[in-house]
Amino acid sequence: MDAADVGGVHIKYLHHCRRQLWLYLRGIRPEHLSARVRLGEAVHDTAYGRFRPVDLGAAKLDHLDGDLWVHEVKSSRRPTAADEAQALHYCHRLADVGVDVRGAILHYRPTRRTVRLPFDDACRDRAAADVAAVLAVAAETTTPQRLDRPACTGCSFLDYCWTD
Repeated sequence: MDAADVGGVHIKYLHHCRRQLWLYLRGIRPEHLSARVRLGEAVHDTAYGRFRPVDLGAAKLDHLDGDLWVHEVKSSRRPTAADEAQALHYCHRLADVGVDVRGAILHYRPTRRTVRLPFDDACRDRAAADVAAVLAVAAETTTPQRLDRPACTGCSFLDYCWTD
């Protein structure tokens, strides 16, 4: 795996749980069994009909508007560090291919709230550090420790991690 293979899901999992990322990188993908994931996909598919996805290979963002703002639709009620990191990763990927991206706008559908994240040099550095961290997790030979169980509530990997 190299930097070009790192997508938004990798960044999201990095910020949520390194064990989840490590398992995902090895092809363990129980997301299709999760009602929460299915809800998120439904919200994503029906929320903003005018949005057109942009495929950057490993990274697939929801929309890039004419003012060069990345738009990401989220099904959660509140912003998380993982959401911000994922959006900044998309900005970073666009900047790498020569797009003078201005930043990202996160759309939280359940609350109709938006969060605007300008993209600057500090954000670029954070996004690059996240890519390096994903590659470091990919290179690990043993499964990272699981989080405390309360942090795993709602995770599609819960049964895999907590079945003894």
